Amino acid sequence: MNVVVAAGLRLAYRELGSGPPVLLLHGWPTSSFLWREVMPPIARVNRVVAVDLPGFGASDKPAGVRYTFEFFERAIEAFLTQLGIEQVGLAVHDLGGPIGLHWMLEHPARVTKLALLNTLVYPEFSEATKEFVRACASPELREQITGPAGLETIVRDGLADPAKLDPAVLAAVQAPFGTPEARRALADAGIGVSRKGFVQIARWLPTLRIPVRIVYGARDRVLPDIGETMARVKHDLPHAEVTILPNCGHFLQEEAPADVGALLARFFAG
Repeated sequence: MNVVVAAGLRLAYRELGSGPPVLLLHGWPTSSFLWREVMPPIARVNRVVAVDLPGFGASDKPAGVRYTFEFFERAIEAFLTQLGIEQVGLAVHDLGGPIGLHWMLEHPARVTKLALLNTLVYPEFSEATKEFVRACASPELREQITGPAGLETIVRDGLADPAKLDPAVLAAVQAPFGTPEARRALADAGIGVSRKGFVQIARWLPTLRIPVRIVYGARDRVLPDIGETMARVKHDLPHAEVTILPNCGHFLQEEAPADVGALLARFFAG
């Protein structure tokens, strides 16, 4: 792991390869760890960077801040500046989707290609997402969802076959959130982005003209409306190429890293 100070925050990241840069953004409650086995195929042709967003992984988890779109965008901008990256290919997952898309709409010339994995895009949230937001916002439920048992439930629900959860993977997801302060930051990071920002994304998305690749696991219990979401993206962006992985759930990087890595490597190298 590498570390830079950007926007006053220590941000941890993984980096492999050289060539045109590709930025990988994770979601909740994961980190760059999620991309570890997807990175090597992409790195054969590209410089691939996976950052731990603030509030996650080994990056700073500031308390008492609002984890808004603008907060994440300042961190991404400063991070890319520190690494000397101007234009970048972008792949996003889960909460990293809206964060990356909102950053793109503010800086449209910065992104050359976009890959969407199992992610949120639109302001019409599923009941599962609304329930998650309510839990993160509730003082009673917050500690449950961000504690070891709550994180285990999320990771298990995110796999098509929960029995295949590797204990080492679960431990890596739980490890950054060993203190009440870190767990509070994780909860805050899950609910700081505004619905207004999602409305902006939905209005802007059909104007996108860069290459777009959609790769998603069909058996997603975390975002059970993923099929509808990606069908809507395809409607908004008819030029997008879609691959559905029928035997994967939400965390497709864990379940099919070779497939995901090969698909993304071809897309970003093309």
